[in-house]
Amino acid sequence: MLRELYIENLAVIEKASIEFTENFNAFTGETGAGKSILINGINAILGQRVTKDIVRTGADKAVISGLFTDIGSEVRRQLDELGVECEEGQLFLSREIRSDGGSIARINQRAVNISLLRDIGAMLVNIHGQHDNQILMAPEKHISILDSYAESEELIADYQKSFHELQKVAKQINKLKQEQGRKEFRISELEEIIEEIRLLNITDPEEEKQIAAELEISKNAVSISEAVYATQMMISGDDDTMGVSEMVSDCSDKLDKYTDIMGELQPLYERLNSAAIELDDIAGELSSILDGLDVDPKRFDWLNQRSEDLRKICKKYGPELSDVMDTLEKSEAELAELTGSEQSIQALVDEKNRLLAEVSHKAKTLSDHRKAAAERFVSQVTEELEFLNMPNVKLVVDQQAGKLTLNGMDNIEFLISANLGEEPRPIAKIASGGELSRIMLALKNVIAEKDSIDTLIFDEIDTGVSGRAAQKIGLKLRQISRHRQVLCVTHLAQIAVMADNHLLIEKNIVGERTATSVRRLDHEGRKYEIARIMGGDNITELMLENADELLSSVK
Repeated sequence: MLRELYIENLAVIEKASIEFTENFNAFTGETGAGKSILINGINAILGQRVTKDIVRTGADKAVISGLFTDIGSEVRRQLDELGVECEEGQLFLSREIRSDGGSIARINQRAVNISLLRDIGAMLVNIHGQHDNQILMAPEKHISILDSYAESEELIADYQKSFHELQKVAKQINKLKQEQGRKEFRISELEEIIEEIRLLNITDPEEEKQIAAELEISKNAVSISEAVYATQMMISGDDDTMGVSEMVSDCSDKLDKYTDIMGELQPLYERLNSAAIELDDIAGELSSILDGLDVDPKRFDWLNQRSEDLRKICKKYGPELSDVMDTLEKSEAELAELTGSEQSIQALVDEKNRLLAEVSHKAKTLSDHRKAAAERFVSQVTEELEFLNMPNVKLVVDQQAGKLTLNGMDNIEFLISANLGEEPRPIAKIASGGELSRIMLALKNVIAEKDSIDTLIFDEIDTGVSGRAAQKIGLKLRQISRHRQVLCVTHLAQIAVMADNHLLIEKNIVGERTATSVRRLDHEGRKYEIARIMGGDNITELMLENADELLSSVK
C-alpha cells in the first residue's frame, strides 16, 4: 500500500509530505485548491504520461516519490521476474520531471525506463477517475470489464494465438490469389526463357571459348597446313633432301666413334641423340596435325552458326555462358515453385479451414465461460448497487454471438433498468451522472475482489450524487477499506466523514506566489472542514454541531 507521498515543485505545490493510513484516506478542499494535482503526482510515480508544464514556475524540476509497504507475495514474485529487488516488503518509486521536458524514473533508487515503472505501478495502484465513467457509456468496452471479472486471460490468450495464426494463413491465401494474374504472366515468361536456352543444349560453360578457338583454326587452316607441312619436311626431309633429323643423327654417329677416346664428347653425343629423337617425335605430331587440318565445310558452317547462337544468348542472359546456365537453373526453379502454387493455395485453404474450426471451438469455449461468469457478475453487482441506494436496479449482460474478432465471437453490452417496471436499456441512454458513479463503484468493487492490487484511488467518485446515495457510497468505500487501502478525493461530507484519515488540501498566498499545502486534520479540524463542505465559508455553531454529530455517528 502507499504509505507516504512526497511532492516538490509540482504545479502550485512547492513541497508536501503526505502520510497515509492503511484504511480509508479522504482528500477534501475548495475547488481549485489542487486536489487534481495530487492525483497527477501519484500518476507520475505510477509511470503515467506527464508534461513539463506540470513543473512549478521558476523551478528546474519537479520531484515526486512514493513509499509502498507490505508488498504482497504475488507482486513480489512479479517484481523478481522483472529484476526488481523488494527488501522487507518495501518499494520506493520516484519520478523527476525537468522543466525542459526530460524525465527520470527510479525504483529503489535505481534508474529504470518509464514502461517498467508503469508495469509495476499497475500492480500496486488502481485509479478510478471521472473519465472512467465514460467506459460505461462505450458498449465496446464492456467486454473487457466482464473479462476482468471472469479472469478470462488464459482463455483469451489461447484463443488469440489461434486467431492470429488464422489471420496469417488468410493473408497468405489472399496474397497468393492477388498474385495469380502476375504469376500467369511470369510463368509464360519463364517458359519462353527455358525453351530458348534449352534449345541450345548448353552443357559446358567453356563451350563458347572452345568454339571460338576451333573457328579461328578453321579460318586459318590453309596457312597453318602450309607452315606445318614445311616444318615437317625440314625436319624429316624427302627422297631428294636430307632432313634436320637425319643430319642430327649423322652428327651423333660421327661423335660416337670417339667418345671412348675423348670423354668430353660423351655428353654432347647423348644430347645430339636426344635431339634426334625429339625431332622425330615433333615430325610425327606435325604429321598428325596435318592430317586433322582437313576442313569440313559443314563443320565450318556449324561452328559459325553455333558461335552466333551462343553470342546472342550470352548477350541476352549473360554476359558469360555460365550466367546463361545459371539463368536456366533459376528459371526452372522459379517455374516449379509457381506451378506448384496451386497446390500451395489448396494446402493453405485446408490449413485455414482447420484453424477456423479450432478458432470457432475456442471462441465457443470462451463464450460459455463468459456466460457463466455473467450470471455471477450480475448477482454481485446487483447486490452492490442495492447497497448503494439503487434497490430497484436490474442489470443485464446482453451477450450476442457475432463474427469472430480478436476478442472472440461475443458482442457484450451492459443493460440496466434503474426503475421498477422498465425494460433494461443501454446504460448510455438512461443512466444519470450519479447512477454512473455508483455503477462504476460497484463494478470496481466486484472486480477488485479478483485482483491483488492493494491500493484503490477514487477521484471524485461522488459526481452527481447527494443525500442517502452519497452516504451509501461513503459506507461502501469504508467497507472496501477494511480489505484494501482507499484514497478518495471528494466534495461530499457524507463520504469525508467515513474516512479514517482526513487530509485537507489548501491553497494559500505566500508572498506573491500561490502555494498549495496538504495537512492531516484532527477531530476539531475535521469538524470545521465538514461544516464548510455542508454550508460554505460562513460556519455557524449549529453547522459545527451537525458536523460533530456526523463524525461521532461514524465512530
